[in-house]
Amino acid sequence: MAPFAGYNMPISYAGIKEEHQTVRNGVGVFDVSHMGEFILKGEKALDLIQLVTTNDASVLEIGEAQYSCMPNGQGGIVDDLLVYRLPEDNCADGEQAFMLVVNASNIEKDWNWISKHNSFGVKMEDISDRTGLLAIQGPKAVESLQSLTDVNLSDIKYYNFTKGTIAGIKNVIISATGYTGSGGFELYVNNEEIANLWHKIFQAGAAYDIKPIGLGARDTLRLEMGFCLYGNDIDDTTSPLEAGLGWITKLAKGDFVDSDKLQQLKTDGLSKKLAAFVMEDRRVPRHDYEIADTTGKVIGKVTSGTQSPSLDVPIGMGYVETAYAKLGTELHVLINGKPQKAKVVKLPFYQK
Repeated sequence: MAPFAGYNMPISYAGIKEEHQTVRNGVGVFDVSHMGEFILKGEKALDLIQLVTTNDASVLEIGEAQYSCMPNGQGGIVDDLLVYRLPEDNCADGEQAFMLVVNASNIEKDWNWISKHNSFGVKMEDISDRTGLLAIQGPKAVESLQSLTDVNLSDIKYYNFTKGTIAGIKNVIISATGYTGSGGFELYVNNEEIANLWHKIFQAGAAYDIKPIGLGARDTLRLEMGFCLYGNDIDDTTSPLEAGLGWITKLAKGDFVDSDKLQQLKTDGLSKKLAAFVMEDRRVPRHDYEIADTTGKVIGKVTSGTQSPSLDVPIGMGYVETAYAKLGTELHVLINGKPQKAKVVKLPFYQK
């Protein structure tokens, strides 16, 4: 266990490597109730979301979600987040409703940032403290959960969701938006139901050898997919374009926070890029290790690194001068001052 964002979090139960393989090959459960959830509702809820996020939320139909980020007005990133377009059951005529799912350590910062830009009269509600969240991840997730619900889980496409009854609990948001690359679901429920749901899931999944999974394996799983972690790979000093998040930066959608800066950055060209690399030596790269070229010139820093449990090689990501981000480029990671060979590769590191 370790403290994180005001919570006491499980880093591992049986061991990171074992838990990692459980999710890649079977099914595991993460308690990620520390994440933050905001409800935005109103006739101009979409306008507010379009202003503060980079992706184009206007394309979302009810029951769809998207990955996005919030620029900070200086070209950096306030946070990355998920945007859900909710059913309009409790909305007045002309109103739309959305749920934003944000990182635990950024809940207050994100709330203040969105509120600051809410000149649209949008009703905002922070439901983080009363919302529990379990992520059931892995190729056996459907089979493990199906006996608990009448919802046909196989019909829920990636980045789609539905509301339904699961384990006797009504109005659960069942979402196919995992961050592991191995499929599965995230279940949003009232905090009072979370322990009951946890136990029911483990009873139903016993035949599939379901296991609890900690934050350590969550980190190795997301890194194998090349997914960014806020505070490591993206933060207030990195732009979404530098981070390889151009695919969620829809400059053509119209004005939004930093749209002019990001357009200029795209026009001028990037001075640094987030590159993925595999170590040719057995040494593991760690956050903040310096990256050099083959002559010893320092060209960047490692943002994330680990020994990949799936590939059994050390992998990492880091910002380097743009010229060195090309596939196949040889890099040196400085470990204890000694250069260790690495090569730039294409993401994801892990493919099924």
